[in-house]
Amino acid sequence: MKKYTLALLLCGVLANAGGFSPSMQGYIATLKSEAKQANSSFVDFNAKRGEQIFTSKHIGKKGDLISCTSCHGSNLAENGKNATTNKIIKPLAPSVNKSRLTDTKEVQKWLRRNFKDVYNREGTALEKGDVLYYIQSK
Repeated sequence: MKKYTLALLLCGVLANAGGFSPSMQGYIATLKSEAKQANSSFVDFNAKRGEQIFTSKHIGKKGDLISCTSCHGSNLAENGKNATTNKIIKPLAPSVNKSRLTDTKEVQKWLRRNFKDVYNREGTALEKGDVLYYIQSK
């Protein structure tokens, strides 16, 4: 019975990362390793925490109160609009935009840039993983 329970648990963990492309799965594994180094009690990323990170407002690098939703909107299945340039941002939700979360370098670039815009710092491995799980769930 213990082997069966362990197998189900392992399948659940793999399923969380399984929605990502192979290169993104590697990036997620790296983030998990970094999160575990930062906090030995880390188990896995959490989409609910990611949603809180994505929707919470902060004084951004330009001094305005913003969140990720300021540009990406509340519904990730719809277009967003850059709050500064008014440029249209295609939906973040992989369910409607199949190219999202497939290019690791692109994901790393935008995570770095957007955390700096909203939080005035680069995100932690935990924060990045949580946000990625949140976006992947949409």
